Amino acid sequence: MQSATIVTYILNEIKHLPGPLVFALVALLVFGEAALFIGFVLPGETSVIVAGVVASQGHINIDALCVLVVVSAIVGDSVGYAIGNRYGEKLMTLPIIRHRRVALERALEGLRRRGPTYVFVGRFTAFLRAVMPGLAGMSKMHYRRFLVANALGGIIWGVGFTLLGYFAGHALAKIEKYASWAGIVLLLIVIALVLTMHFRRSRLDAQEDAEWLAEHDDDSPKGAE
Repeated sequence: MQSATIVTYILNEIKHLPGPLVFALVALLVFGEAALFIGFVLPGETSVIVAGVVASQGHINIDALCVLVVVSAIVGDSVGYAIGNRYGEKLMTLPIIRHRRVALERALEGLRRRGPTYVFVGRFTAFLRAVMPGLAGMSKMHYRRFLVANALGGIIWGVGFTLLGYFAGHALAKIEKYASWAGIVLLLIVIALVLTMHFRRSRLDAQEDAEWLAEHDDDSPKGAE
């Protein structure tokens, strides 16, 4: 087998799929991130970046991909909003959501304080992107206000990450043209950065949860005992 990096091997496997199937998979993953809670398992930007890299190799059209990602994000979040609006309290009891109860309560608090701004910012955080539409519906935020903030975030997020994968694909191709080992080094650096950010985010989340609990314990009525 021709020498290639792990990244190129995976991308070549995806590239063998028919173009319409690649589009369908990306649309499903982006749509389902909030509508089906797929975001708890696979953050949407992962599939978007990979699809952008595939587009850089000429397998699918980059313009069509950008439009597809943006539409899927906006429609998926709108479905998530509707589900939260109707079944919000029941969803909070699901095991996959219940263990993040503190983070959800904190997100609801931020949503009540900053409304559409929090919806827009949430689009760029993996956990909030998966739950924000449902929480917005649960909080009874007016749909029109939600839609404007969600659409703006969806456009910037969708086009931004699609183009990030597209240009990264061109850079990766140039690297491999001159030295295949450089691609492996680049991959290892990216993995190390991702793991570092993940563990740092986990520590910050735990610290914020503890601070939030302590703050609300202090605010609870003293006479309840």
